[in-house]
Amino acid sequence: MSQTDTDRTPRVQIDTGVHAVLWDMDGTLVDTEPYWFRAETMLTAEHGVPWTHEQAAALVGNSLPTSAAILREAGVGLGIRQIIDTLVDSVVEQVREAVPWRPGARELLAEIRDADVPCVMVTMSERKLASEIHRLLPSGTFEFVISGDMVERGKPDPQPYDLAVERLSATRGVLSRERIVAIEDSLPGLASAKAAGVVTLGVPNMVALPDGPGHTLWPTLEGRGLADLGRLLDAA
Repeated sequence: MSQTDTDRTPRVQIDTGVHAVLWDMDGTLVDTEPYWFRAETMLTAEHGVPWTHEQAAALVGNSLPTSAAILREAGVGLGIRQIIDTLVDSVVEQVREAVPWRPGARELLAEIRDADVPCVMVTMSERKLASEIHRLLPSGTFEFVISGDMVERGKPDPQPYDLAVERLSATRGVLSRERIVAIEDSLPGLASAKAAGVVTLGVPNMVALPDGPGHTLWPTLEGRGLADLGRLLDAA
């Protein structure tokens, strides 16, 4: 879905040692977690199931089949696929009304791509929603998208990030995982990226993230640039 090299505007070459940046979507690139909360609340209300903010927060970062199974166990009388479709359709509808970009995300994306450093979206949302966000960004922003319906095992399993690195290496040449940054906002996302062996950056949003080994926390992406990611790799 990216443009060919001949279609792209000239890139500014900045050598920070960053080989690639892998982006989570919900809560990291766009603040869609409240949209998911609203979709879950509407669905559970239709089935007479009480649903709290804490229960919704516990689903942040999970694969959609996992979240759907939890909603079904809570009392939603639909099949897993029906629950997923209902939630995704609701969030897509909300995104079409307004896209809540996270502070600094688009600016950092633009700087990274202008430096010809590849970016990949790695999301547990399905292609239907990921495509809505992707199409609103300048062409060529992401090399490709890894969505939840493309993997058998979602976050916190490393498979989504493993697949992203493998596909990038097939087109860009072998990349060092120690020079790839993943940006996440959830505990399952952090676990997935760390298990895949890439440098992991947490930017909390709806759910607090703990300090711990194997990842770095920034309060926001606002005011951050590619040079900051390079320093992050050096520190790691």
